[in-house]
Amino acid sequence: MNITDLRTKGIPELRTELKELLRAQFSLRMQLSTQQTNKTHEIRKVRRDIARVRTVMHETNVKVDN
Repeated sequence: MNITDLRTKGIPELRTELKELLRAQFSLRMQLSTQQTNKTHEIRKVRRDIARVRTVMHETNVKVDN
């Protein structure tokens, strides 16, 4: 995910993206804890994507819900 792509999206799209990323992060954490995956690098990617979305939301002064 590229930050320039995120900046072109609207607020509702960013919120949807954030929800999807948080769900993906939860799913990856559960898979890791039950040893169903070896893709530990995916957790790092998702975490950084979440940070990118939140950064863009903060730049536009939108309240970020957890």
